[in-house]
Amino acid sequence: MTGKSFESASANNVHPKQVDPRDARLSMAHIYVAFIALFIGGLAGLLQVLVRADTIKLPEPINYYQVLTVHGVLLGLILTIFFIFGFQTAAMSRAVGTLTDQQRLLGWIGFWVMTVGTVMAAVMVLLNEATVLYTFYAPLQAHWIFYAGLALVVIGTWLAALSESLRWIQWRKENPNQTSPLIGFMIICNNLMWFVATIGVATEVLFQLLPWSLGIVDRVDVLLSRTLFWSFGHALVYFWLLPAYMVWYVVVPKVIGGKIFSDSLARLSFIMFVLFSVPVGLHHQLTEPGVDASWKFFQVVLTMMVVIPSLLTAFSLFATFELRGRELGAKGVFSWLKKLPWGDVRFFAPFIGMLVFIPGGAGGIVNASNQMNQLIHNTIWVTGHFHLTVATAVVLTFFGATYWLVPHLTGRQLTKEMNKLGIIQTILWALGMGIMSISMHAAGLLGAPRRSSFSDYGGADLAKTWLSYQVGQAVGGTLLFIAILLFLYIFIKLRWSSTHKGFEEFPIGTVSEHAQKTPPILENFKLWIVILVALVLIAYTYPIYDIISNSPLGSKGYKLW
Repeated sequence: MTGKSFESASANNVHPKQVDPRDARLSMAHIYVAFIALFIGGLAGLLQVLVRADTIKLPEPINYYQVLTVHGVLLGLILTIFFIFGFQTAAMSRAVGTLTDQQRLLGWIGFWVMTVGTVMAAVMVLLNEATVLYTFYAPLQAHWIFYAGLALVVIGTWLAALSESLRWIQWRKENPNQTSPLIGFMIICNNLMWFVATIGVATEVLFQLLPWSLGIVDRVDVLLSRTLFWSFGHALVYFWLLPAYMVWYVVVPKVIGGKIFSDSLARLSFIMFVLFSVPVGLHHQLTEPGVDASWKFFQVVLTMMVVIPSLLTAFSLFATFELRGRELGAKGVFSWLKKLPWGDVRFFAPFIGMLVFIPGGAGGIVNASNQMNQLIHNTIWVTGHFHLTVATAVVLTFFGATYWLVPHLTGRQLTKEMNKLGIIQTILWALGMGIMSISMHAAGLLGAPRRSSFSDYGGADLAKTWLSYQVGQAVGGTLLFIAILLFLYIFIKLRWSSTHKGFEEFPIGTVSEHAQKTPPILENFKLWIVILVALVLIAYTYPIYDIISNSPLGSKGYKLW
């Protein structure tokens, strides 16, 4: 559907290909959990910014860092993980084919393992037994149930990823010597990256933090635990981002009535993300004294390599937009912009996310640059950066996808009324995030610390200096929470309103006939896995060996694990 794309497809007696109802139920189960996390985590975020602005004081026994942990874990991990696997399940079913009963069962097992783990971790945080923030750094210690819950979440994601991957492998066997559907290939890339990245954090949780919290060992090596975490932590950013890229590359061209500029370019960018997303975690540890500077430099170089697929993506997407605008009669240099469907929230929300990702990416270059990182490390600048990349570019794209995905999966449609509300919600989100993120960046340049409440700033003069920026964060955060409430209202209407029954398309773009044929090497995962493993081993083997060799625990005879 293009033009008046929010109208029902059935109005023209066009019945789009539907995701199998059994797969749709699995997808929707993930989405329900994701949006419960969105509400609770969003409320915790609102409380945070109000406390930092010295507007409210939390009642006992709730403390700021407990709320901070709720916000980070529920939005940074639970919202994103559940939505991504819900979206990927639906996309794999739509583009590659309906899951088999065994594949679907594996998906359900993964969902319930993830859900049980989420409840375990959430309960411990709410009981103030796991106030260890989003990064759960040692020597902060949580209850063992929290760590066990996190381990179950990771294991559940492996099962969900395996379910999707088996369907793609089945398609490859049934269609030898053919190029697989683009979005299916992208899902495999994301799942591969996720599996490799989570090995580090699973090792940290299972062999360090969990035994430590159970009292099996007295101490753990803090530097080793942080290194294992960040071998996962930065790849997590791309795990969030690549599903948004799937929407940008595959869905948006269909929404605007155009075609995918280049299948090969899209696949190449995803392969590059897979290769350069995992062995770069040390750039989060540039101020850690226990890691040799040469290895930090090596990983910073690999980090900068990620700029290349980002630029490829920008070129490909804006080429698609311009070509479509020219087809609709645009003549001037930028007149094609006027031809884009600005009134269609399925385009508008992801496009705003794309635009915000430009300054977000620029801030990421600052974070990963050794000299500039010294200025902003552990300041609230970094938090502002996350809110541009993940909380705006990614989350706005997820919102835009929800507006057609949920109706498609539930036999309903995106009406004109809901489309208009979606536009308003997108503007509210972008405005709120703009105010809050700019305030965070500015306060960070003045040295305002991240993860700290107003009462912990220590020094009246400094607190007064930063207070105006904290007020800006409170204003932006309030707008964001209003946008969350509006989004959830739209979601409820799209899911359960009986007046919205109908058909909504799951937009899957086709490749331009002018694009060159995709070379088979891009789907040679045996080659890419070998290169990925080699990069990870080169980037981490010696640094981890060096950390263990020089560990005070090791030299005194303590067990590292």
